[in-house]
Amino acid sequence: MSSRNILIVISGPSGVGKGTIVNRLKEDDKNIVISVSCTTRSPRAGEKDGVSYFFVKKERFLQMIEKDELLEYSAHFENYYGTPRKFVEDTLKTRDVLLEIDVDGAINVKKAHPEAVLIMLLPPDEKELERRLRGRGTETEEEISRRVSRMKYEISLAGEYDYTVVNDDLEAAVKAVKDIIRKEKEIIK
Repeated sequence: MSSRNILIVISGPSGVGKGTIVNRLKEDDKNIVISVSCTTRSPRAGEKDGVSYFFVKKERFLQMIEKDELLEYSAHFENYYGTPRKFVEDTLKTRDVLLEIDVDGAINVKKAHPEAVLIMLLPPDEKELERRLRGRGTETEEEISRRVSRMKYEISLAGEYDYTVVNDDLEAAVKAVKDIIRKEKEIIK
């Protein structure tokens, strides 16, 4: 059976394990290309420009919006994030593209590309999410509190997604996401 290239969007609250699952997908499936988002926030320790994100000044980001160079964008925790349109559309001609973006961006991608497959990763519960955020050691208490509040909003949009996967066991969550991708690639649209 032949399969098609698909646009996959993975979202979920901070600390739910998006990055870990996305990295596993990238390692295990050479047809998946991870789209690198642009952001106006400063790099965290270990992040590299052009790999983790394209780190741009706010003025440049606003120019990208004006020139319709972004597939989606949003303001999140006082910074802008967005997906470069040309990269995604060019890459889809030959490979699958995976976006790891927030819920607002995901919904905007679905509006622009109704065939996109939206997968929301959920934590087992709020306490576990807080534990994971604290374990990262990258956020202040105020930032953790904001992220937990945002989680409630993000989870409220789960009905807008094609699939939800609870990440209470990493191996099971990775398998569930791979199964979704495999199934979606076989659907003729």
